Amino acid sequence: MTPNDTVPAVKIGQPAPSFKLLSTKNLETLEETVALEDYKGKWLVLFFWPFDFTYVCPTEIISLSDAYEQFLDFDCDIVGVSTDSVHTHRAWIQTPRDQKGIGPVAYPLGADFTKETARAYGVLDEATGAAHRGLFIIDPDGILRYQVVTDLNVGRSVDETLRVLQALQAGGLCPANWKPGDKTLG
Repeated sequence: MTPNDTVPAVKIGQPAPSFKLLSTKNLETLEETVALEDYKGKWLVLFFWPFDFTYVCPTEIISLSDAYEQFLDFDCDIVGVSTDSVHTHRAWIQTPRDQKGIGPVAYPLGADFTKETARAYGVLDEATGAAHRGLFIIDPDGILRYQVVTDLNVGRSVDETLRVLQALQAGGLCPANWKPGDKTLG
C-alpha cells in the first residue's frame, strides 16, 4: 500500500468487511479458519489488539474469555484478531498466565498476518504493522452496529461492551447510561 492509496472507511449501518483468517480453533493443526460468514445469524464482537505477549492485551483477551458465556447468553460470539501469526497465538495460549501467557481462551484468535482485515476495518497502523485496539459489534445480518478504537495504552471494558450489545438488541432508543432493564425512549 502506498501513501496515496485510500482505505475504504468502515461505516456504521453498512455491511462489515468480510474476513477469513487462520485461527486457534484447532490448536493442534492451526488450519481452521474464522470468517465473517461463519457468524451469520448471530451477533459478533470482533476485536483487534496490537501484539501478543504484551501488557494490556492479555487483560482484554482474558476478561472477554472469562465473560464468554455472558455473550453467548445474548446470541453473540467473539473473535479476537491481531497481525501476529497463528503460531504466535498458539504459543501465547500455551504459555501460563504467570509467565506472560494467556492460557486457554474460550473463543478463537484469528491471525491477520497479511494485515488485510485490520486495514479493511481501519485499525491498521501502517508504520508499525500492528492493529490499534478496535472493537466492532456486528449484527446477525452482517451489518456493523458499533465501533470503538482506543489508544494502545487503554484497554476496553467488557461490561461496557455487554451493555452496548444489550442496548443494540433492546430495539429502542437507549439514552445515556442506559442499562439492561431500563426503559428505552421509544
